[in-house]
Amino acid sequence: MASAKQATLWYFTDPMCSWCWGFTPVIEAVREHYHTRVAFELVLAGLHPGETEPITEIERHDIFHDWRQVHERSGQPFDFEHAAPAGFICNSDPPCRAVLAAASLDRDLAFPMIKAIQTAFFAQGRDVTKPGTLADIAVEQGLDRDAFLKAFESDDTRSRSQTQFVKTRQMGVRGLPALILQQGGELHHLCNSWQPIAKICAAMDEKLGKPN
Repeated sequence: MASAKQATLWYFTDPMCSWCWGFTPVIEAVREHYHTRVAFELVLAGLHPGETEPITEIERHDIFHDWRQVHERSGQPFDFEHAAPAGFICNSDPPCRAVLAAASLDRDLAFPMIKAIQTAFFAQGRDVTKPGTLADIAVEQGLDRDAFLKAFESDDTRSRSQTQFVKTRQMGVRGLPALILQQGGELHHLCNSWQPIAKICAAMDEKLGKPN
């Protein structure tokens, strides 16, 4: 797929990144507008991998403060009543692995799966760090539950998630969401934070040129 196009747009994101949730309508519009001109590659950044301690009440307050900013900027919905309850451990490793597991079973599910996880977490208040919840979401995406859980728990998926976390650092990503346009050996950092669609399209057109 990538070899058939002259450029690749690398999208660095994380299922538990609130600004990435805010950016979801933007990346969807970009994919729709440029899908014939660039190949899209999703990279899981690992925002909070391996976290083991529950968030404190102060941390929960800070998280919700960020979420309100995202809501005001992007209009994306948030469930402030049920999300991140007492005892919640903000470990983004399981949802990252869930995206990779789903994509290993159906490559076309990478973007739909991460959106479904984001919707569940931010808009519905579901705990997407739990394998059972992630399996439910996978079934909602049309996957077999047992096949998903096998892929989710596999050593291969765990290894690939770590590889993607490392790739994020190697490619110089400093913030999320991030877009890097690759043209041959050149890498163009288009954003390292939430940006409106007009700004992203302007940056894309500057590098790609206007379509014929």
